[in-house]
Amino acid sequence: MTDKLKSWKEIPVGGICWKQTTEYATGDWRTFKPVRDPKKCTKCLICHLYCPDGAIELKAETNDIEFDYKYCKGCGVCANECPQKAIKMVRESWK
Repeated sequence: MTDKLKSWKEIPVGGICWKQTTEYATGDWRTFKPVRDPKKCTKCLICHLYCPDGAIELKAETNDIEFDYKYCKGCGVCANECPQKAIKMVRESWK
């Protein structure tokens, strides 16, 4: 494993991206990103179960949900499946 993450543009044709394969950072595909409202969130982890990229985790150290934006492609599945509507998709600002 190299120290520098490869871009999604370096994935060979027919390659598959899995978060478990942390060799490829695919988060720069996003136009929108999920932002969670901690006041509405019940930490039910339904967003985690539905995330196709495995980019949502409950961090044991903080007991809080975090998005791993290196791998999140901004598909919005998490926001759509959240029963509390605690996740909002906002336009990504690439600076």
